[in-house]
Amino acid sequence: MSDTQTAGQTGFVDRLRNALPLLVLSPSIVLVAIFVYGFILFTFYLSFTDSRILPSFNLVGWKNYENLFRIRAWDTAVNNLMIFGVLYIAICSVLGLLLAILLDQKIRAEGFIRTIYLYPMALSFIVTGVAWKWFLDPGIGLESVMHSWGWDSFKFGWIKDSDFAIYTIVIAAVWQTSGFVMAMFLAGLRGIDGEMLKAAQIDGASTFALYRRIVIPQLRPAFMSAFVVLAHMAIKSYDLVIALTNGGPGTATEVPATFMYSYTFTRNQMGIGASSAVIMLMTIAAIIVPYLWSELREKK
Repeated sequence: MSDTQTAGQTGFVDRLRNALPLLVLSPSIVLVAIFVYGFILFTFYLSFTDSRILPSFNLVGWKNYENLFRIRAWDTAVNNLMIFGVLYIAICSVLGLLLAILLDQKIRAEGFIRTIYLYPMALSFIVTGVAWKWFLDPGIGLESVMHSWGWDSFKFGWIKDSDFAIYTIVIAAVWQTSGFVMAMFLAGLRGIDGEMLKAAQIDGASTFALYRRIVIPQLRPAFMSAFVVLAHMAIKSYDLVIALTNGGPGTATEVPATFMYSYTFTRNQMGIGASSAVIMLMTIAAIIVPYLWSELREKK
């Protein structure tokens, strides 16, 4: 075999080796392009049409968006999302940080306790919703148990009260996610330079000053990551709400995700449902895009 033929075979093998990852990934890339980004674009298009039970191609401009903001249930859903999102992010962040600081004290059985905190994250939101629905139901849950123990005056019927039902969603969501936030903060705490802390202690810094001036500022990336993850989970919350309250009593726990499903698939208002989905997507993008931009800028 001549040197020219050998060089040609070597070049072919090298090109094949370089192209192999792209060949392996290309089917999944095509499927993601069609079923994720393609359907996102299709949803955008539907939000400008008069689609009802089936997709329509008659454009109506911004009419669906104008109608959406006139619907009272959408206002309720947005208000509930604000209450749920603020409480969910704040409580998870504070609780996760406190648990992480506790575990960072080199306590005994740290691995066991960390597993206990993280266990709820292994469950689906459907399982969490059903479990908390039983626990909070006055007829079979906590209130019933207290009555059976002789505490007849005990009342805890938030899940049946339209003024407090949204807070039961917060309780269940915090229970499921705070362990995950704790893991993020714990990783951040373990990444802080110990020499810096020792130097501050030698200079006479108190424990409170140590956390306020060194530890908490060093956890800024963990706070940002936790905020982005929790915010996008709050906006797309659906399965937990359906399993726990099904949006009720009435529309007391309606959120944008349940509103979107309701109007698209049960009320035959696909155009309005698509417009609500677009607004949800834009809200998530408004949170994630600045975060990604700041992360990429720091890496440069």
